[in-house]
Amino acid sequence: MSENQKLVVVVTRGLDDERASVAWSVANGGIGMGFEVTMFLVSSGVDWVRKGAAGRARPNPLDPPMVEMIQTVVESGGQILVCPPCAGVRGYEADDLIDGVTLAGSASMHALIKEGAATLSF
Repeated sequence: MSENQKLVVVVTRGLDDERASVAWSVANGGIGMGFEVTMFLVSSGVDWVRKGAAGRARPNPLDPPMVEMIQTVVESGGQILVCPPCAGVRGYEADDLIDGVTLAGSASMHALIKEGAATLSF
């Protein structure tokens, strides 16, 4: 692969749903395979990046801790985009979110799709 392929993972599920931990696990696998990963968090999926929240959640005990999987995305240079209205309805502002997170609307995700990114939704 001369250029990294892009993968967008859309997370709609929150702290109490195992499907969300699967999303982060799949994203980490993509990073391991050389994909440029972008997480797009909507609905209750935005809860994952509220400061302190992921440390208290472990929907699938066979996965690595959620904090580690989220940090892997950040440390790999991946993007974590959070839907602004979804954050706002929960009372979250940028300061409530972990470092490395960007409030960004769906146009940011659509731009990646136009560039050929594969998408997965959980």
